[in-house]
Amino acid sequence: MKHLLLYRLTLSLAVALFVTHAGAQGRVADYPTRPIRVIVPQAAGAGSDIVVRAIVQRIPETWGQALVVDNRAGANGIIGIELAAQAKPDGYTLLYGYTSALTINPSVYKSLPYNTLRDFAPVTQTVANTIALVTHPSLPARNVKELVALTRARPGEIYYGSAGVGNQTHLAAELFLVESGLRMLHVPYKGSTAAITDLLRGQVVLMFTPSAAVTPHIRSGKLRLLATCGAQRATAFPEAPTMVESGFPRTIATGWGGLLAPAGTSSDIIQKLNREFARQLASPGLRERLNSLGSDAVPTTPEEFGALLKSEINKWEAVVKAARLYHTQ
Repeated sequence: MKHLLLYRLTLSLAVALFVTHAGAQGRVADYPTRPIRVIVPQAAGAGSDIVVRAIVQRIPETWGQALVVDNRAGANGIIGIELAAQAKPDGYTLLYGYTSALTINPSVYKSLPYNTLRDFAPVTQTVANTIALVTHPSLPARNVKELVALTRARPGEIYYGSAGVGNQTHLAAELFLVESGLRMLHVPYKGSTAAITDLLRGQVVLMFTPSAAVTPHIRSGKLRLLATCGAQRATAFPEAPTMVESGFPRTIATGWGGLLAPAGTSSDIIQKLNREFARQLASPGLRERLNSLGSDAVPTTPEEFGALLKSEINKWEAVVKAARLYHTQ
């Protein structure tokens, strides 16, 4: 009798486990069955917003479900990232993160409502972004050498904009100022869209910024591109020298964007997302579109993206300390 009861109990448990596993497999196989929200912690029209929209608009052709961009700007990206960290880990809320918000903020702010490595599951890096040094055409400098001479002649009179204190757009400028020994006045804005708007008006005359947000203005002549900040010349701007070529070998800054899910999201969903984004990022049409914005498609595995996050946190911590911004907010 005991053997019979044990047999029935074992059989029931086996059936229950099979049904649960089959149900989970079925849910992952069917995923997504409704639209997916992609939180972008920047305003519409900012660099990361432009890039992610170019990527996600292609995915409904495969899955039949829209990826809806939800712009949640403010507080150097903190507002949007906190919202994503608190979302249900079911694959229907994702975060499009970038350098400043995920790997610089931890060194600038004494406390954050999120922990990049603890609260998120990496899905894939999507792009590497060109950081461009652009000026308003009213500034009488057509290259970095002329900018240096002008700034030395007018110390503390040149205003440069950034997307906020401690943002990569700020720290890239700090790298240049430390290396050159120049003095400029920093005007931090609440996001890159506001900063670029004032740059176009000539309220500030200089900015280091991801090129995706300013490429149309460079092409139209509304802004002047002096240099890019990568180790090599940018694909989108092969005619523009790098800061290294311009005599500043330590002023190297590149940005990146990537997709993350709230911690606890099923690894099967993570892998399915990773495969689809890798497929899209490999397509010549999308690569061409991203190149035109100054971004290079860089699909990775979740593990590779996780390793990048860790290394970037360490790298920018050193820069933040050198700029004396460490945990100042």
